[in-house]
Amino acid sequence: MPYSHTTASRGRATPARLQAGFTLLELLVVVAIIGLLAAYVGPRYFSQISKSERGVAKAQVEALVKALDAYRLDVGRYPSPEEGLNALVNRPGTLANWNGPYLQKAVPADPWGHAYEYRSPGSRAEVEVISYGKDGKAGGDGDAADITSF
Repeated sequence: MPYSHTTASRGRATPARLQAGFTLLELLVVVAIIGLLAAYVGPRYFSQISKSERGVAKAQVEALVKALDAYRLDVGRYPSPEEGLNALVNRPGTLANWNGPYLQKAVPADPWGHAYEYRSPGSRAEVEVISYGKDGKAGGDGDAADITSF
């Protein structure tokens, strides 16, 4: 069988085919698949973020209440509303029994960037620490629900 150009190139890609790249249709199929995956995974990912933000807020509220209890054991009372949560970090006035700071760092903001509300006395407990959730307003559902110490 004589050698011919057509038989020698069978089964091998020609230089023109190697340089051709992807067709528009192939690229559209890949983009559509990526879009479908993002639509499926995205909501699950963001719901996990909101759950973790609520978990962080609950943990911070509990830590603040424990620090307030330690403050009360030393001083004999909870900080006044004027002293607020800052009394856990900085000595208010000339308190002789203050053995703080009761927090390792400054009083944190909640995961949504809002300040925790402190009440002493509270309406439901002797001391209350409240995060108003994502919307920063009292009440709400889901991500906007309040997180309280009582």
